[in-house]
Amino acid sequence: MDFTSEIGSDGVAQRGFTLGGVPGVLWQPDGPPLDGRPLVLLAHGGGGNRLTVAERARRCVLRYGFAAVALDAPGHGERPRTAQDERFVTEIGELLAARRPISAWVARHTAALAERAVPEWVAVLDALGAVGEGLGPVGFWGLSLGSVVGIPLAAAEPRISAGVFGLAGHPAQAEAAQRVGVPLEFVVQWGDELVPREGALALFGAFGSREKTLHANPGGHLEVPDHQVAASERFLVRHLGRE
Repeated sequence: MDFTSEIGSDGVAQRGFTLGGVPGVLWQPDGPPLDGRPLVLLAHGGGGNRLTVAERARRCVLRYGFAAVALDAPGHGERPRTAQDERFVTEIGELLAARRPISAWVARHTAALAERAVPEWVAVLDALGAVGEGLGPVGFWGLSLGSVVGIPLAAAEPRISAGVFGLAGHPAQAEAAQRVGVPLEFVVQWGDELVPREGALALFGAFGSREKTLHANPGGHLEVPDHQVAASERFLVRHLGRE
């Protein structure tokens, strides 16, 4: 892990890095390395990048004493884009504008993207585990494309102890969801134009976790309310054990 930049502001150190050519950012309190503090993996949605989640990351640090880390997903941010990546971004915008659900092609593309992204997140956990006193409890937070990546990651990665997922619900995600056993919150937007409600509810039912909670809110795919964000933060605080 090569740290390439550092910006300090209001007690938060924002440290840019690359790992295996993948750009990322680590947010932590100013001062020593991670020191075993809780870490939240923040996965951005489709069309976003590692800095899309910066406000949420700063809240993790300032309010709860967590560290947070984000990566550019394949084909996003500063990473090279293929013609298929360009088509994905365009098609998502068109589907949102037309209020139509995710196409079969978009579902296949995001599944292929997740296959690439999961080992990248595992490599980040390995690298951060070697910094300072190593990792404390690890949580995951990612909606939409973030969940497409996060569900198979949580299924494969025993260091993740709690997760916030949602705005997802393709049948192809059910197999990985069955292998997720950590406590989780799952966010559904009742009027989601990209993810049919029936698919989202079926995916929630597929999770193997004994502790799982469905949070349903009115509105479309991009209209997750602020109080839901706050509820998800409290969920992670309960399970990662930091005041």
